[in-house]
Amino acid sequence: MILSDFDYDLPEDLIAQHPPVTRGGSRLMVLRRERQTIEHCAFESLVRFIRPGDLLVVNDSKVVPARVEGRKETGGKVSILFLDEMPDGATCLISGRSIRPGTVLILPGDIPARVGDRVDNGQGGVWLISARFPEGLFDYLDTWGRPPLPPYIKRKSDDDPGPDRDRYQTIYARDPGSAAAPTAGLHLTEQMMRRIEAAGGRFAAVTLHVGIGTFLPIRTEQIERHRMHAERYRIPPQTARAVNDARQSGARVIAVGTTTVRALEGAAAGGADHTGEGPGVLEPRQDTTSLFITPGFRFRVTDALVTNFHLPRSTLLVLVSAFAGRQFILDAYREAVKERYRFFSYGDAMLIV
Repeated sequence: MILSDFDYDLPEDLIAQHPPVTRGGSRLMVLRRERQTIEHCAFESLVRFIRPGDLLVVNDSKVVPARVEGRKETGGKVSILFLDEMPDGATCLISGRSIRPGTVLILPGDIPARVGDRVDNGQGGVWLISARFPEGLFDYLDTWGRPPLPPYIKRKSDDDPGPDRDRYQTIYARDPGSAAAPTAGLHLTEQMMRRIEAAGGRFAAVTLHVGIGTFLPIRTEQIERHRMHAERYRIPPQTARAVNDARQSGARVIAVGTTTVRALEGAAAGGADHTGEGPGVLEPRQDTTSLFITPGFRFRVTDALVTNFHLPRSTLLVLVSAFAGRQFILDAYREAVKERYRFFSYGDAMLIV
């Protein structure tokens, strides 16, 4: 398939620049795959679509305030998005002119950092930098970093009347490591989760640290030639048991977010029986995944999906198209534009059942 098959027109004023006034105060579009129907409601209505026994799996990765503004030793400004801590520094995306191996950067707190080699063959602009963070990278970023808002949010994070450190984070975030939020979970509140549990739903968590694999754009016209960057994930024993029990009992596994889908499906494919048939058995696992889910993919675990509206020509739009059908998704996106849904990270949500 070609990249233009996953394009759509989006008025710029529908790109959400701020979260809803209250968490969970967003809209929900409900897509039924078998009936090919679309329903509009409030996100708080999600509980109406939950059946007793359903298992909702969330991504509990915590967003790190990974963006810092620094300068080159020669004075030019640079913007740095940290991705992973390394033994003698970190990997990061660097925006600035004339960045090359050997460039010296001065980070906030007067910490010098030397740019090393690219670690992605030049495809994503990921650099290795050498630096010493006495208190560790995450503690350093807690002091000096900003929430890593995506570039389509045209404001600085400290301009938001509601602090992004709170709203660009799920309420169940536990394990620091993401350079972008698993945004489908931003809608969930404690009250909503309690209502879902009262209706017979259950929750379990995986961890997938969102990095460049999730948000790097597709740069090949043939989408099959795109190569995802690996992202770290963990399936805890209790989650593996809960998923397997749900599938054996006939209950649905509802993934909250595309990153949850990638963790579940990446792990299940590794645990499938030797014939490659059957639903796949989920085992506790700590690994990396570079799984790129495209139309034709056989989902072994995921029965339903809660997700936000995604960028044109993105790996995430390709994933939801694989789950619900490309034409159905594009029709739903056109409907969302017509009904003036809010798009992307701070936007509205979709439930695909």
